[in-house]
Amino acid sequence: MTIVMQQTKTHQFTTEKPLMPYITVDRENSATIDLYYEDLGTGQPIVLIHGFPLNGHSWEKQVLVLLNAGYRVITYDRRGFGASSQPSFGYDYDTFAADLNALMTKLDLHDAVLVGFSMGTGEVTRYLGKYGSERVWKAVLMAPVPPFLLKTDDNPEGVDQSVFDGIMKAIVEDRPAYFSTFFKEFFNVDVLLGDRISNEAIQASWNVAAGASAKGTLDCVPSWLTDFRDDLPRIDVPTLIVHGDADRILPLESTAARLPKLIKNSQLVVIPGGPHAINWTHADQVNPVLLDFLKKN
Repeated sequence: MTIVMQQTKTHQFTTEKPLMPYITVDRENSATIDLYYEDLGTGQPIVLIHGFPLNGHSWEKQVLVLLNAGYRVITYDRRGFGASSQPSFGYDYDTFAADLNALMTKLDLHDAVLVGFSMGTGEVTRYLGKYGSERVWKAVLMAPVPPFLLKTDDNPEGVDQSVFDGIMKAIVEDRPAYFSTFFKEFFNVDVLLGDRISNEAIQASWNVAAGASAKGTLDCVPSWLTDFRDDLPRIDVPTLIVHGDADRILPLESTAARLPKLIKNSQLVVIPGGPHAINWTHADQVNPVLLDFLKKN
C-alpha cells in the first residue's frame, strides 16, 4: 500500500504527518495512477463502491450507520473521480475490477462484504466473476447495472444504443449542463425535492461530478454496456439486490428484476417509490435491509 507521508520539522523535533491515503494501481507517462480511499472503524470489512459520477463520500448515509453497528467501513474513489487520479485510460470493467482487487489485496481484506451502487455494481460483479470469492463473504447490488444494458437480439430487455449515443453527445457538448439534467432524474427531483432530497444535496453532487475527469466521464458510458451475463453465474456468495421501482436511470425491469434468476442464493428487495439514488433518498428503508442482510449467517 502506498501512503503519502509529509515530514514537518519543528525546532529539534521531527514528526511524520500522514496525508490522505492512496494506493498506486498503474502509471501514465511520468505520473502514478493513485486511488484515494478511506478505511474507518474496526470489525468485519464492508467495501462501498460508488456510482457515476460521484465519489466515496456519496455513501455518507451508510457509513455512519455501519460504523455505529461495529463494522470496518472502506470507501474509495474510482479512477477519474473524486480525489483519485484522472488518467486518460482504464475506464472499463476489467480495469475497474483490477483496481478493486488491488485495494482488497493491499489491505489484505478477508470475509469482506462488497457493496456496489449503480456503476459500482459492475465492479462487484466483474470482481467476483474474475477473481472469485476468496476474500468475500457477501455481496450487495444497489440499483444495479447488470446483467446487460444494451438491447440486442438476444437481450430484448435492454436499452437502445441511441440512448447511450445521446448521453455521450450531451457530455461532449456541455458536460456541466448534462450533469444538471442527469441529477434531476437521478433523484427524481420533480417528486422528491423538499421531502427526500434538498437543493443543497443536489448541488453537492453536481460539484463532485463537475470535478471529475472529462475523459473519464465520457469513457464510462460505453462501460455501462458491458455484458455481465457470464460473470453472474460465478457469484457464489449470498447476494442482496436492492432497487427502486421508480428508477429512471436504470429501469427495474431491465436490470434488478432479472438478476434473481441469474445469481444463485440471491434476494431482491424493491423500494416503493425509490429513484435511482436510493442509498440517499431512501436510506431510512435501505439501511435496515442492508443491516439485516449483514447480520444473517
